[in-house]
Amino acid sequence: MCGIVGAFSFRDSSFRVTERYLTPMRDAMAHRGPDGHGNWISPDQRVGLGHRRLSIIDLSDVASQPMSNEDGSLWVVFNGEIYNHAAIRTELEQLGGHRWKTDHSDTEVILHAFEQWGIDCIQRFRGMFAIALWDVRERQLWLIRDRIGIKPLYYSVHHGRITFASEIKALLLDPEQQRDVSEESFYHYLSFLTSPAPHTLFTGIHKLPAGTWLRVHEDGQVREQRYWDVWDHTNPLVRVSEAEIASRLLSELRTAVQLRKVSDVPVGVFLSGGIDSSTNAALFSEGESRPIRTFSIGYRGDYKSYKNELDYARKMADAVGAEHKECLLTQEDLIGFLPQMIHLQDEPIADPVCVPVFYVSKLARENGVVVCQVGEGSDELFCGYPTWKLKLQLQQANEWPVPAALKRVGLAGLSLLGGGRSLPYEWLRRGTFGLPVFWGGAEAFNEAEKQHLLSDSLRKQLRGLTSWDTLRPIRRRFEDNAWERSHLNWMTYVDLNIRLPELLLMRVDKMAMGVGLEGRVPFLDHKFVELAMSIPESVKVGNGELKSILKKSVRGLIPDELIDRKKQGFGVPVHEWFLGKLGTYAEQQIREFCKRTDFFDRTAVSSLIRGRHASQVWYLLNFVLWWKYYIASEPLDLPEGFADVSPVRVLDGVVCSS
Repeated sequence: MCGIVGAFSFRDSSFRVTERYLTPMRDAMAHRGPDGHGNWISPDQRVGLGHRRLSIIDLSDVASQPMSNEDGSLWVVFNGEIYNHAAIRTELEQLGGHRWKTDHSDTEVILHAFEQWGIDCIQRFRGMFAIALWDVRERQLWLIRDRIGIKPLYYSVHHGRITFASEIKALLLDPEQQRDVSEESFYHYLSFLTSPAPHTLFTGIHKLPAGTWLRVHEDGQVREQRYWDVWDHTNPLVRVSEAEIASRLLSELRTAVQLRKVSDVPVGVFLSGGIDSSTNAALFSEGESRPIRTFSIGYRGDYKSYKNELDYARKMADAVGAEHKECLLTQEDLIGFLPQMIHLQDEPIADPVCVPVFYVSKLARENGVVVCQVGEGSDELFCGYPTWKLKLQLQQANEWPVPAALKRVGLAGLSLLGGGRSLPYEWLRRGTFGLPVFWGGAEAFNEAEKQHLLSDSLRKQLRGLTSWDTLRPIRRRFEDNAWERSHLNWMTYVDLNIRLPELLLMRVDKMAMGVGLEGRVPFLDHKFVELAMSIPESVKVGNGELKSILKKSVRGLIPDELIDRKKQGFGVPVHEWFLGKLGTYAEQQIREFCKRTDFFDRTAVSSLIRGRHASQVWYLLNFVLWWKYYIASEPLDLPEGFADVSPVRVLDGVVCSS
């Protein structure tokens, strides 16, 4: 796991890459790679590659990056892990013709695999990766993002060159990089809590979509191609028993977990006490001669909006004999972390779970662990959210034989009753116009709410735009390629394309890498995803039970108490915290922002704050602080008495805020 950066000056450009230009961009991501760094600049200074190293596989200096093949015709910088690198290396050694300089570097495997098979080599990789590869002979730059989008890769084309990096903050150090808000992306941020790829909240800066490569020629021509879509790799399990499906799932997941144990440094597990992380811990512990290391997060005090799950986490830790550590957070920890959170995010990732993810990552790193397995992806693959069950029921109700004209009458009635911005109105509107009810697992504001929230000028500027514009191409791929065009498959597919790669996985990447920790995601191993998407909807939610088939798979592996308990998502008690210092701080920051800019309608924002809509106020606060830090280039002031991220201390095996 590392941070990569680079630039490619096109043939007709006078720009040249220098150490003075490249090194500050590289070192803006020093937190991603505290173990080493390096640059390579081509003799003609048209290409430069930079790398910050977090040493995990092959810790030797010879495995450092940027790395070239034996004759210097290929150069690569790479962020991530190729878990099956040893098997690919064995195949390449049997084919012959390759000279190796490292003992077991997965980076070198990428180089020789590209030599052997060209860009098709990525079809053999099982892992997570953001790769930049310079082909000296063809004068081509390749940028590649892994199938699921676990690793980020950003790029910008401007002033006769393309720049790329693992983080946007590196690109911003190019003195000619534009630093403005993309209003269209801002509109979609208000829907999805993030900017859907390929856009970011910065005008002119893009992110490579998951499962996509970009090829750049020296004349500046850019070609983007999707190389993986789950529907091209499914094998419908329509005549297979549930028992057999459950067995296959557990077997594939066991393989995914074992592959993610591959490391030359200590590996641990984030443990919440839910089905997903508990399964990770159980499978991870198999074959271990020493106690595995698990880490959990909780909150000091009791809150109605979020109940600590630490008791369940401890039970699972005891069940596998883990060496277990916990971190207890307070409102003060959240406020003190805000400046660093905004710095690490690059663009708003408006999920408050960024806070506990950072602190549990810090806990693991301070206890000697460099890699941790996390549980993201399971709920999306197997319908683990109660809200998803509700959306399924609403979608089914929408298919009742009710004339569209009658639905329009219902819309008019809701509007007259003052419900024109309500969720029922939005759901009925979508159904009336033939759109799916589900637009993603993280909807912040619906279309009517956004129109109400925007300033008059921005509303006029964005007239006619809806967030369905972002979803339309995803829906088209789904309808063209899905073997079972079920409502649940649509829900999973749209989240595989937006919410997982650009929100949930980015909160893990940015927060964990903020302390130099690598997060690995067994449930999003692409082979496991392909298997999960081959299961009929009727099996995934048998008898209306959430995660029905996954529960059958893991019963007997983890305690029944953890399988059968009520679902609770990993959350933050923002509602209660907004009643205190956090709310006061948020109101002050948002009101000041509204005075200085023309993004929001001030009356609408004031109503939102007065109504104590804590989650939605958090989404606005995240954007406001980002704008102040990255666009206005101003420091983020905290309330009196607060300082950036307080240190963490350990007491009796339990980590507490100091």
